[in-house]
Amino acid sequence: MPSAAQPRVLYVTDLAYPARGRRYCDEDIFLSSRLREDFGIALCHPLDAAALMDAFDAVVVRNSGPVLHYQAAYDAFARRAAEGGVRVYNQLTGKADMAGKQYLLDLTAAGFPVIPTVDRAEDAGRLPAADEYVVKPKLGADSIGLRFVPREELADLSYEPSGSVLVQPRIRFRYEVSFYFVDDAFQYALHAPDPARRWELVPYEPTAEDLAFAQRFVDWNGIEHGIQRVDACRTPEGELLLVELEDLNPYLSLDLVDPPTRDAFVDAFKAALHRLLES
Repeated sequence: MPSAAQPRVLYVTDLAYPARGRRYCDEDIFLSSRLREDFGIALCHPLDAAALMDAFDAVVVRNSGPVLHYQAAYDAFARRAAEGGVRVYNQLTGKADMAGKQYLLDLTAAGFPVIPTVDRAEDAGRLPAADEYVVKPKLGADSIGLRFVPREELADLSYEPSGSVLVQPRIRFRYEVSFYFVDDAFQYALHAPDPARRWELVPYEPTAEDLAFAQRFVDWNGIEHGIQRVDACRTPEGELLLVELEDLNPYLSLDLVDPPTRDAFVDAFKAALHRLLES
């Protein structure tokens, strides 16, 4: 039972969100139970976070589902947290998925190893030639609204509001790999050997070059307090390209790592929360 001296943490999660191939509820039940060893924990739905957070020492945003399903409530939560100096984990200054998909355009323009991305049909000619192209909403999440089109249909995107979609070449990659960080420290990696089965993951032993690739994006984002997942694909030529930098509420697939790795992650998470509370 938590003592009166333990910091109080509001743990934000949507336990009922029906994620494909993942069980948010299991992960958050496990994580919140382990955090309870160090903190006084209360779980709440993301729609309730703004009304409850003032009674807590910190707010942890975990598997809360795509923000686009409750954008107004999330914006109100973020605004009130910033105005009130509320300690939020992940801190609300992320430049990646936390702020939409603009970062894919920014990283493309800056020459980072990312799948080339444009947001206007008239810029499609700047993309590498491909059999198909991926079109997805700039404010999308969880593959909502994603579709594949042949190059000759890219001109039809001119009917979209300018800048509302992202266009990328469809990469016929060998596999996807995800790197998981607590604050700026690498924890573990998982990969999906079958490109058609994104969430059928197995442990992955990264090379020094792999870790340097992932660390580059974590350093670019500049989050001091937060969990991040760097998703990449391995091209047929062997190159890693960024697919997504999830810095809001990344699913961690903790059920797929061995117990020592899982325990080490929990310890790192606890230590990170203590650092946040001391900041």
